Order: sequence, then structure tokens, then C-alpha cells
Amino acid sequence: MGLTIGVDIGGTKIAAGVVDEEGTILETHTVPTPSTAEGIVDAICAAVAGAGQGHEIEAVGIGAAGYVDDKRATVLFAPNIDWRHEPLKDKVEQRVGLPVVVENDANAAAWGEYRFGAGQGHEDVICITLGTGLGGGIIIGNKLRRGRFGVAAEFGHIRVVPDGLLCGCGSQGCWEQYASGRALVRYAKQRANATPENATILLALGDGTVDGIQGKHISEAARQGCPVAVDSFRELARWAGAGLADLASLFDPSAFIVGGGVSDEGDLVLDPIRK
Repeated sequence: MGLTIGVDIGGTKIAAGVVDEEGTILETHTVPTPSTAEGIVDAICAAVAGAGQGHEIEAVGIGAAGYVDDKRATVLFAPNIDWRHEPLKDKVEQRVGLPVVVENDANAAAWGEYRFGAGQGHEDVICITLGTGLGGGIIIGNKLRRGRFGVAAEFGHIRVVPDGLLCGCGSQGCWEQYASGRALVRYAKQRANATPENATILLALGDGTVDGIQGKHISEAARQGCPVAVDSFRELARWAGAGLADLASLFDPSAFIVGGGVSDEGDLVLDPIRK
């Protein structure tokens, strides 16, 4: 049975997992996401080495948030990492000594769910990933659709607010500025600053200041019923749901799949999205 390693490059951590042909994850290893582009390459290799120890690995797949070329080798542009025409496949192959394929992370998530998860039994699926940013994947007629140049389904960079907030891609008003982990933190800080009496639980989980609020604090505070945290999740979900309604008009899928770290809060996010 052939084993491969899948690597997900997240905003806070890089996760690697050993996976068999049935999609079963046999081993995982995570490392913090460095702040520099070259540091991320080092961290990818460290994660692969950590996960693969003791296993006979045949290949590595890397999910990267950004525009990946049609050869699945080069990251043409990454809004939240300083990568421009980054030859990621070649760099990692030279270091780990294994064949490497690079894919947009949300495309990889969509295909994984279609094959082994929530998308099973559906021919037409739209996936969005609510993490540090917002990514997307399109499966129509049982095929992953990458577009002519390999950069389709960059839903996070659809402009939803003309002249809105500046995005890492250089545009303004992109969807991920209103429906993502970064947006969630911004909402919580704004609300905590405006009504600190409603954010006592949230502030206590951090360092007591608005600037100290982090995503993990908002999640925990929401579980404890903090009004500011719950309302921040609802605001994110409102934007996510509005965007999905537009995608329904475009693609008419049989299923939407919502993934990413923000979705770990379950119905706290999903119920407002459905509404």
C-alpha cells in the first residue's frame, strides 16, 4: 500500500499527515508557520520529515494558499505570503528527495472531501475554506475545475464591497476581508473596544486588552457565551452566507462544504450561514 504525505500551509501552523490510499491519516506532525517565505520552505521540509519518520513515503502533496500554476509546481502569487513565482515543487523536492505536487489548498480540501468526506455521493460540489483567509474549490461533473491557468475558484478575492477594506492581494473589498479568521479577530476587537462590558470573558482569556485578543480567545469565549464573541461569529457567518448564496446562483451545486479552522466551531458558524 502506497503512502503519501499531505502538507497544509496555514496562517499559524504547517500540518503534515501520512495518508494511505483509502484516505486514512496514519500520522501527523505540525510546526509553527514562520514569518518569512524561505522559512516556510524550511518548515515544510521539517514537517515532512517529522510525519514521515518510520514510514515508507512515495510522494508529497502541498496545499498552498495562492495561485498555483497549471503544472502544479509554482506558486504564482500568494496574497498572505511573500511568494511571487515561487518554484515550491523544485525547492521541496531537492530537500526531501521525493516527488512533490503543489496544489491550491482549497482545491485540495475540496477534492479530499469529495473523495473521502462530506462530498461523497455528490457530482457537483462547491467548497470554501474559512481560515486565516478564504479559499474555494469547484467540483463540477465529478471533476476538479482549475481553470485555464490553474487559478480558478479564488472566491476569497471576489470583490463584495466596492472600495472596501484593502486586501493582501492588492485589491479592495475582497470577500475574505469580511469572512475569514482575520475578519473575525477584527470584528471582536471592534466590538470589545466599543462595549468592553460585554467582552469581559473574552478580555480575560487574553492579556486583558483589546489588542491582545486572538482567534483562539474568541472561540473559547463564544463557547462560554460571551456576547461579543458570539456576535463576531455571527457577523462573519452573515458575510459567508451571503457569498455562498451568490455562488449558488453561479454554480447550482448539490452541496456546499465549509471547512477551515473557523468552521471548527460547528453550528455557531454554520447555523447563521444556513439562515
